Amino acid sequence: MFSIFKTKPILKDLIPEGFIDIHSHVLHGLDDGAKTLRDTVYLIESMKDFGFEKIMTTPHTTPLVWENTKEGIISKLEEVKSEIPELAKSVSLNAASEYLMDESFLRRLENEKILALKDNVVLVEMSYMNPPIHLYDILFKLVSLGYQPVLAHPERYNFYANDFNAFKKLKKAGCLFQLNLLSVTGYYGSGIAHIADELLKNDMYDFAGSDIHHDNHINGFSNKLKIKNVKTFEKVLENNIKFFG
Repeated sequence: MFSIFKTKPILKDLIPEGFIDIHSHVLHGLDDGAKTLRDTVYLIESMKDFGFEKIMTTPHTTPLVWENTKEGIISKLEEVKSEIPELAKSVSLNAASEYLMDESFLRRLENEKILALKDNVVLVEMSYMNPPIHLYDILFKLVSLGYQPVLAHPERYNFYANDFNAFKKLKKAGCLFQLNLLSVTGYYGSGIAHIADELLKNDMYDFAGSDIHHDNHINGFSNKLKIKNVKTFEKVLENNIKFFG
């Protein structure tokens, strides 16, 4: 007897052919992602098995925590490419950075060229505790300098959980939104899955990213989706291919 209820799909089964990931932490020794070259290899091979065709890895640039520089990230990228040339080439491994928006980021914008995802498109994040005091000054500065900010995982900022208008304000300020793939499985909690579903329902996501750091994240791709707006989610995955391809 067949169930009248549809079974929710498994996340890894929805990764489209040619998927381009724009957010991960697979370069070892730079942040809270991969620790060793062995970790890097495992993560990339797993992502390749999921169907990822290109990987744009994005080490954190977080003052006083991960003091990464554009030069340091590029140097590590080249080191990894030389150590695993065939694997790196097979996924078109490249790098940008995930920048924490704070007061020091304003100074960074004035003094250096940002390591972007593509052209002028830059990946940014906020503290999970609270938004920066000068958030909209930072966004205004970014846009005025010709950058296009992409806000990483907006669904994970719990201080906006009961204030949907805050998301609308961010979009109005020029932010594109990047969904974390694991958010739709409930990996970070049911509340975050709910926010992701609401943002999908309102067509507010522009791109998606794996935000893969370690093997627990890899294992999470075998979980079922816990959202209703699956078709919209699939469209967001396709946006990565269209824009970054």
